[in-house]
Amino acid sequence: MNKTISISIPHRLTQEEARTRLQSGVADLRTKFAGNVASVQETWTGNRMDFRLSAMGQAITGRVDVQAEAVKIDIDLPWLIATLAEKFRPKIEQEGRKMLEKK
Repeated sequence: MNKTISISIPHRLTQEEARTRLQSGVADLRTKFAGNVASVQETWTGNRMDFRLSAMGQAITGRVDVQAEAVKIDIDLPWLIATLAEKFRPKIEQEGRKMLEKK
């Protein structure tokens, strides 16, 4: 059974700055997790990113919505990875917060 995990990360940036940091951060994550994640595809439409990637031989899709005060992330996990969803949540939140920290 598939599972969607939803995460909301508050920020104090403009939407444009938050989006720019996320775009840059996603590029950095590609390098950082290159051994674990394959074929990352992202499409930005305004302040929304749709993505698709492959991990552990499974396709993962999701959406990132950059809102005025928070970034909302929804990740659709296939059943095999869904069993580990709660292990991924803290890492996703941590990486997202790093990208959105006020500098």
